[in-house]
Amino acid sequence: MERLPHQTESQVRGSVAPALSAANLAGRRVLLIVPDATRTAPIGLLFRVIHDLIGRETKQLDVMIALGTHPPMSEESICRRLEITVEERAGKYAKVRFLNHAWDDPAALACLGTIPASEIGALSGGLFEVAVEVKINRAIFDYDQLIIIGPVFPHEVVGFSGGNKYLFPGIGGPGIGSRRGQ
Repeated sequence: MERLPHQTESQVRGSVAPALSAANLAGRRVLLIVPDATRTAPIGLLFRVIHDLIGRETKQLDVMIALGTHPPMSEESICRRLEITVEERAGKYAKVRFLNHAWDDPAALACLGTIPASEIGALSGGLFEVAVEVKINRAIFDYDQLIIIGPVFPHEVVGFSGGNKYLFPGIGGPGIGSRRGQ
């Protein structure tokens, strides 16, 4: 598995360490939200650095794949995404849980509320009016801190990918940011 030069890792560590230190994550449950394999970024490098910096001091450090409505990733695919070997997974990273977002499993989702049809009408300039139920992966409520790791890129259909889109549609229900209905 090809990894970036040590100098780059040390630069990433130098940038990430102060932010993690300021977050005071000792004894806390932390969830890293990362994009699936459809987005390019040094996710493995960031995962390894974050794990090295806070993995021992957190109560729990897990990874959720922000799939949107893409298919789930296998354990092996997640290892490739995080740029770790099967041996590292079984050893150094054995306590880290890998979670695929389950957008199509109602039991995996929590409803945050509903955006009324009138508000959707106002936001769309009257193009359409439909109430939108806002759902998100309920597993996030088991954590004290969410950390989103991923790029923001231009997107040919929706303008950009990344940013808030790791939440909606990344780990949101089927009615937000997708055409798969509610």
